Amino acid sequence: MKLLSVLLSVAGVSSLAWVCPVFAETGRQEDRKIGRFAAADLIAQGVTRVTGVEVIQTESGLELVLETVAGSERLVPLIVPEGNDLVIDVLDATLAFSIRNGVTELNPAPGISRVSVNEADENSIQVRITGENQTPRAEIVTGRENLVLSITPDGTTAEEAPDEEIEVIATGEAEDDDYDVDRATTATRTVTPLRDIPQSIQVVPQQVIKDRNTETIIESTETVSGVVYNGGFADAPTGSVIIRGFSQAQQFRNGFRDTDRAGLSAIGTTDRVEILKGPGSVLFGNLEPGGIINVVTKQPLREPFYELSFEAGNRSFFQPGVDLSGPLTEDKSVLYRLIANYQTSDSFQEFAESDITTVAPSLAFNIGEETKLSLNYEYINYDGDPPEDYSFLLSDGSKPSRDFYLGYPDFSFRDFTTQKFGYTFSHEFSDRWQLRNNFSAAITDTEEAFIEPLALTDDSVLELGAAEGEFTNDNYYGNIDVLGEFNTGAVSHQVLFGFDVNRLENGFARDTAAVPNLNIQNPNYDVPRPDNFALAFDNDDFVTSYGIYLQDQVDLLDNVKLLVGGRFDWISLRTEEEGVEIDDQDDSAFSPRVGLVYQPSEQVALYTSFSRSFVQEAGFSLDGETFEPTRGTQYEIGVKTDFLEDKLSTTLAAYYIEKTNVTTPDPIDPDFSIQTGEQRSQGIELDINGEILPGWKVTAAYSLTDAEVTEDNSIPEGNRLTNVPENQASIWTTYELQKGSLKGLGFGLGLFYIGEREGDLDNSFQLDDYLRTDAALYYRRDRLNAAINFRNLFDADYFRASDGGELFLFRGEPFTVVGSVSWEF
Repeated sequence: MKLLSVLLSVAGVSSLAWVCPVFAETGRQEDRKIGRFAAADLIAQGVTRVTGVEVIQTESGLELVLETVAGSERLVPLIVPEGNDLVIDVLDATLAFSIRNGVTELNPAPGISRVSVNEADENSIQVRITGENQTPRAEIVTGRENLVLSITPDGTTAEEAPDEEIEVIATGEAEDDDYDVDRATTATRTVTPLRDIPQSIQVVPQQVIKDRNTETIIESTETVSGVVYNGGFADAPTGSVIIRGFSQAQQFRNGFRDTDRAGLSAIGTTDRVEILKGPGSVLFGNLEPGGIINVVTKQPLREPFYELSFEAGNRSFFQPGVDLSGPLTEDKSVLYRLIANYQTSDSFQEFAESDITTVAPSLAFNIGEETKLSLNYEYINYDGDPPEDYSFLLSDGSKPSRDFYLGYPDFSFRDFTTQKFGYTFSHEFSDRWQLRNNFSAAITDTEEAFIEPLALTDDSVLELGAAEGEFTNDNYYGNIDVLGEFNTGAVSHQVLFGFDVNRLENGFARDTAAVPNLNIQNPNYDVPRPDNFALAFDNDDFVTSYGIYLQDQVDLLDNVKLLVGGRFDWISLRTEEEGVEIDDQDDSAFSPRVGLVYQPSEQVALYTSFSRSFVQEAGFSLDGETFEPTRGTQYEIGVKTDFLEDKLSTTLAAYYIEKTNVTTPDPIDPDFSIQTGEQRSQGIELDINGEILPGWKVTAAYSLTDAEVTEDNSIPEGNRLTNVPENQASIWTTYELQKGSLKGLGFGLGLFYIGEREGDLDNSFQLDDYLRTDAALYYRRDRLNAAINFRNLFDADYFRASDGGELFLFRGEPFTVVGSVSWEF
C-alpha cells in the first residue's frame, strides 16, 4: 500500500499538469519527426536543420557534406578518435524528416568501412566514421556554406575514379551494431525518444537477435525484464508470453494487430522487437494489462543488398536462407526486398520432426517527396510430422525421460499455414501535418491430429484420448490517422487522432476418439489410427471492434513533457454453433493514459504515468446479463538514465497493476459465474543496454514480480498467478576484437534465470527454477559473417511453462549447437 500511495501521489501531479498547463519561456523544442520544420522556426529555436547528407569520393578518401538551410547557424563539429572510429558530435543540430532515422553508407571508400549520421539526442547529431585498420583523419573544408569534412584513411589510396557521388542509405532499420536503441514507435505510434515516454518500453535490436541467433520472436525477448514464455505449440514459431504477470496472446506487427497464440511469426523477417510494458489499450484497444510485443519487420533498402546464409546444427538442423533488396528503378522510387528460408530439424523428443518455410516479398514506392506506399506479403508454413508434444510431472516431482514421446506418432501431425499481407500509406500535407492509412491481414489455417493426456495412474500408465480437427484464425485490421504539430504560445504539441476497425474470425472443429493407454516404462507406439472419431464441437466466433483515439505529446518546457490520450472502443462478439442458439454480445470501454516526464539533465529522465486497459469477457451471469469487460489499471513510476557518453542506458521502473471484473463461481449456483474476482501484480524492473567499452556490449535485466489472486470465490486469496516467477534475471554480453589480425573475432556469453513458478491457479504444483547458459563464438570481417551458437551449454533439464496442469508442460530444449555462415555482396 505504501508503494501505491507513492504512485497515486505522483500520478496526481501528472493529472494536475494536464488540467493546468504551464506556459513557459521559449526554449529549444524537439523535432518530433513527423514533418519538415520551417527554417524560420528552427533558427528561432537555435537549432540548425540538416536537410541532406552527401558522400563524395575523392583521390585521398572522401568528403562528407552536411547540407543545411540557407541562413542557418553554422554547424560546429567536435572531433574525437575512438578505436577505429572517428566520432564527430555536432551540437545544436537536428535531422530533417526525410532522413529522420539516420543515414549510413557502407564501404564508401578504400580504407573506410562505414559512415553513419544519426541524432544523438533532440539537439545534437553524431557522425561516426569507421576505418578498416585504423582511425581515419578529418579536416574541415573552409569557405563552404554547408559543413564539409575531408576524410582521409591513412595508408590507403583510392582505386576508383574520384568525385564519384555515392548514394547514402536512409532507412528505418538499425544498420549499425548498437545494443542501445534510443527511440521507438510502439508506445505512441510516433517515432519518439525513449527518454520522452512516461512508460517502460524496451527494444531488442537486430544486433542482439543476430548475436544470440534466436529462432523465434519469443526467444528474442528473453533479455527483457518481466517477460516470460507462457506456452504455445512446442517446436512451432508460435506462442504467448506473460508480461508483468498477465498473459498476452495477441501479437503485433509494425504496430498493427497480427496473429494470436496459434499464428506463426518469422524471425528471419524481423528487424527488431519492441516491448511496451503496461496497458496498451489507449492506442490498441482490447488487451490484457501487462503489455504488448510489437515486431518491426525488415523493409526494402535503397542500395543493393544481397545475403546468402546457411545454418546447421545438432538434431539434423539445417536452414538455408536468402535476403535480397535494392531499387527496381534508376531513380530509386521503387524498392524491393525478398526474404526466404527453409528450416528442417528433429526434436529432442523421439519421433518428432518439423519443417518451416518462409517467403516474404515487399515493395516500397516513393511517390514524390510527400507520399509513400509500401506493400508486404509473408508466407509461413510449419509441418510437424509428428510434432513435438507435452511433457509431464510424476507424483514425486521428478521428470520422465526427456526424449519420451507423449502420444502415438503414426497418426499425429500438425500443419500450420499463416499468410500476412497489407499496405502502409502516408502523405505529408505540409511541414507539420501528415495522413497515414494502413491495412493488414493475418490468415492462419491449421490441420492437426494429436493425442491428449487425460490422467496418469501410479506414475506408470497414461490414459489418453485422440483428437483431430482444424481451426482457422483470420484477422483483418485497418486504420487511418492524422499526425500534426502546432504551438499554443511557448508550448508545443504533437497530436495524433485516428480511427481503426478490426475483424476477427475464428473457426473451431474437433473430432475425438478413444485410444489405448500408454505404459511410460514400456511404451508400445504401434497403435493404428482409430476409426471411431465422433464430433466433439464445431463453432465459429466473429469479433468486430471499432476504436477512436486521441493523443497529445506536449512539451511544457524543454525538460518537462506531458503525454495524455484516450480511446473509446465498441466491440461485438457473435458465436455460431450448429444446433445451438446464436449468441451476441456488445460492449464498449474507454481507456485513458496520462504521463509526465521530467528531465533534470540530459542523462536523466524521471517519469510517472497512469493507464487503463480492457478485455471483452464472453458469457453471461445467472440472471442472463452479459459480462462486463475486465478492466486493468496501472500506476507506474521510473527513471531512465544514460551513462558512458550515452552509450549505455538503463530503465528502472516500479508498477502496480490491478485487474478487476474477473469471473468467479457464483455462490448461488456454481454452474454460473459472477464478476467479483480480482488479481494484482506489482513489481520492480531493471533493464540495461549498450556498450561498456569499444567492442564490449551488454544487455541485462532483472524483475521482481508479485502477482497474485486478491479476490475470488473458489481460488484462495494470495495464490500466485500461473507461470509467473517472483525473480527473473538475464545477462547477454559480447566482446569483439577491434584491432590486429584477429579483428572481427568475437565471443558471447549469456545467463538466463527463471525463478520457481506455480503450474496452475490452484497452486497445486510448482515448476522449479532454472539457470540456462548460452554462448557464442563468431567472426565478422568485411562481408563474411560466421558464428557458432550454443544454447543450454550445460544441458540443464527444466520446464519452460505449464499449460494449466501437470500433464501439460513444455520441456526446455537440451544442449543445442548451431553453426552459421553468411555472405553479403
